Amino acid sequence: MTNSDIATIMTTLGEAARAAATDLATSSGEQRNAALAAAAASLRARASSIIEANSKDMAAARERALSSAMLDRLMLDESRVEGMAAGIETIIALPDPVGRVLADWQRPNGLQIQRVAVPLGVIGIIYESRPNVTADAAALCVKSGNAVILRGGSESFHSSHAIYGCLQAGLEEGGLPREAVQMVPTTDRAAVGFLLSSMAEWVDVVVPRGGKNLIKRVQDEARVPVIGHLEGICHVYLHEAADCDMACEVVLNAKMRRTGICGAAETVLVDRACAGTLVPAVGAALQEAGCEVRGDEAVCELLPGAVAATEEDWSTEYLDAIISMRVVDELGDAVTHIRQYGSGHTESIVTSDDAAAEQFLRDVDSSIVLRNASTQFADGGEFGMGAEIGIATGRIHARGPVGAEQLTSYKYVVRGSGQVRPR
Repeated sequence: MTNSDIATIMTTLGEAARAAATDLATSSGEQRNAALAAAAASLRARASSIIEANSKDMAAARERALSSAMLDRLMLDESRVEGMAAGIETIIALPDPVGRVLADWQRPNGLQIQRVAVPLGVIGIIYESRPNVTADAAALCVKSGNAVILRGGSESFHSSHAIYGCLQAGLEEGGLPREAVQMVPTTDRAAVGFLLSSMAEWVDVVVPRGGKNLIKRVQDEARVPVIGHLEGICHVYLHEAADCDMACEVVLNAKMRRTGICGAAETVLVDRACAGTLVPAVGAALQEAGCEVRGDEAVCELLPGAVAATEEDWSTEYLDAIISMRVVDELGDAVTHIRQYGSGHTESIVTSDDAAAEQFLRDVDSSIVLRNASTQFADGGEFGMGAEIGIATGRIHARGPVGAEQLTSYKYVVRGSGQVRPR
């Protein structure tokens, strides 16, 4: 496909998305919910065809010898298709994020001023192997009154397009423009480059969802604002007042529930005061679950079978059944380690000490901080947001799970009664 072909395809998508965004922004919450309900029904009705399309992607992925974690992300079955439909219904049940009055005040001259939530406009979403992102992302954009251009990974091409067909059917049945949700029809990587560099006229923000290389490319090449995170190097700190059973359970879940997600823990920090007890207990639980533990010198002395960690391990997002473990002298050293090696994603402390917990929650400046809970709660659905479009680790606009509410901006609405400014 030539550069001219790519430009024509992407320009057509952009122009249609901008027109659809105008219609969507003035639609009612009831209209958008009706379209989403129809999309959920279509997913259920077409489940067998979606799974059949997914089988093509899975076969190709196995031929390419993709990792087990990647295969897990890619795979769809009846329960996962049902999960997508149920996820859309959860989004429908959320309050309408558009038109919310965020602030309301009156000036001495009688002007009534409101700050009101409005859609961002057109959102470009670039993602990799997870085909369920197609449904989640599109539903969140429609709910928040935004048009969206989706660019899924080549691994999930057939699956994503089957899901995309259900979404467009829902829009049509709900009386909204089909172009409110569009999908880039080619796997040519040049289409991504064009979307990032040459569509500022039509695209208001780009959201990448995938691995480090994808997100870095988006952040480097985008000529529009980007919402996203580069890595998910998440930590669990076991404070000296941690309960041993809780520590084992939290760490095991944080690492092993699903190793390939951005909220999976990659490093465990253990307070020296409890290392003699917790390193062997937690380390053995991880090893028994099939996880390789890479430890510092203190960990290797306490845990048979631990592999000596290198400096690189502290800043590695494994996305696999591997975890690094380090002994630190006290809470302040744990915070220092997280600041140096973390990615600003999600960190957890396990402790029964209220003061220590509050210090950790205050001092660790990541987008999500938890006490006595698994890092795998870093998820919009678990936050009651219905779903998420990703986790944002920046400090501008959105931070943490990006749901429907975070896909809005605001405008000022000023009502007067003839006021003019004095000369």
